[in-house]
Amino acid sequence: MALTMALRHQPKVQRTLFDVLGSGQVIYECRHDLGRRFESLSSRIAENVLLMDGFLPQCEAELAYIRKHKIRILGITDDDYPARLRQCEDAPLLLYTLGALDLNATHVLGIVGTRRCTERGRDLCTSLIKGLSKAVPDALIISGLAYGIDVAAHRGALATGMPTAGVLAHGLDELYPRSHRQTAIEMLARGGLVTEFTSHTPVERLNFLQRNRLVAGMADAVVVVESPQRGGSLNTARLAAEYNRDVFAFPGRPTDVSSEGCNLLIRRNGAALITCAEDVLDDLGWQQTSPCPDAQQLLFPELTAEEQQIVDVMRRSDDDIELADLSHALSLPPYKLTPLMLTLELKGVVRVLSGGRYHLVH
Repeated sequence: MALTMALRHQPKVQRTLFDVLGSGQVIYECRHDLGRRFESLSSRIAENVLLMDGFLPQCEAELAYIRKHKIRILGITDDDYPARLRQCEDAPLLLYTLGALDLNATHVLGIVGTRRCTERGRDLCTSLIKGLSKAVPDALIISGLAYGIDVAAHRGALATGMPTAGVLAHGLDELYPRSHRQTAIEMLARGGLVTEFTSHTPVERLNFLQRNRLVAGMADAVVVVESPQRGGSLNTARLAAEYNRDVFAFPGRPTDVSSEGCNLLIRRNGAALITCAEDVLDDLGWQQTSPCPDAQQLLFPELTAEEQQIVDVMRRSDDDIELADLSHALSLPPYKLTPLMLTLELKGVVRVLSGGRYHLVH
């Protein structure tokens, strides 16, 4: 623990020292001699290792906090440490977890995306998880508990009864964002929270970038649902590819800013294009309980002829639509169209957005 504090943002160096010397205790005992033992070790890193002494009182306080709050520590050589992550050269030496987590589940999928996701992005995330839950209900869904796609993935897993793990960029004494506290509490019963950071670690940008490698390293594959041209999701996808994990992405329209990153990944062969859960299941070879049903039957069962007409028009518009525009396209007066839209809303086929626009649930 003292070593991880002394070399806080250098997990690869920590891992190298640990692999060569065999334990934290040996590293501590050799701390004054590391520069001579490792000629490639910079003088700055060697000096930082000497700081382990100063961190020992903080480690004692951390252990007391861990015991009090029933936090579990996983060392990199422990059987319950995620085996997939252990394969990565920059895997953290310690993980801290809360909840009923099995980080070595048979199937593990990382789902990531932009914090500023669209309704379409949430729908894609929900549909993906529903499809996965039917074929591999015990698959672990991991993400970063952030706004947007991350929390949609966790909530989608909870709704289907799938286990889900939130990977945090800070210690377990904090929760960011705090508005996701209730979701995090619900996750503890079937899944939980995991981090490499000790308590009182400040929430800062570099921690989030470091956190992304855990999402990529713990998973069999990573799905990017929505992402602009820059963002943490693309960083996670790049790391996943470096770890030889499969990477998938949902395509977007050329005009969708929220999907520019996904389209770029696909165009540069950085991710395989997917449109539904079955694509992921097929590519990963995960067992399916039934063949892919007809998309129309799966999404919109028992539609009347008029309701089907509305759905067809909304599909062709390829965007959210106002009642007046829908009325014009269907040659149907608003007073006849309004009750039909209410029925479709109750069936879960459309969603009413602010400004009176209607969104087709994909």
